[in-house]
Amino acid sequence: MYRRWRFDFPAELYPAVIERLRGLPARAEAFAARLGPGQATKVPEDGWSIQRHLGHLADLERLLAERLDAYEAGSPLLPAADMQNTRTVDTDHDARSLAEVLADLRRVREATVQRLEAYPRDFFGRSAWHERLGVQKRVVDTCVFFADHDDHHLALAEMVRRIG
Repeated sequence: MYRRWRFDFPAELYPAVIERLRGLPARAEAFAARLGPGQATKVPEDGWSIQRHLGHLADLERLLAERLDAYEAGSPLLPAADMQNTRTVDTDHDARSLAEVLADLRRVREATVQRLEAYPRDFFGRSAWHERLGVQKRVVDTCVFFADHDDHHLALAEMVRRIG
């Protein structure tokens, strides 16, 4: 089932969305603290390890930065995502320590939150075209989209934890 997002809420809700984004590193660290030995790097038959899911979230922060760059520049079109997840697939997140993966996630997300907090209120209402979804997306919509993506991968990681 393909999910359809609705981006019809007030842009003034951006402070709550920033808080969702800010919470990712703490949520990921709390999740990781519940893992048993070897559980973070165990790869299920049909998916990614927990550690790769967490590394993927750090990898995707570059796309969020590129989209913020596009909004700042007044670009009419948002940069496209790599739907093959090449960076995550090519990076052996499982060869690193879980602490390193979590530290990277914290570092890149804190930089994003700092950047978002520096924008004026009206910036969150700026919009550009998202080609794959076929919608005009505001900055606040992009932030919600990434927060939802965070939740999606944490849920997938939890599913891997439960089966492993």
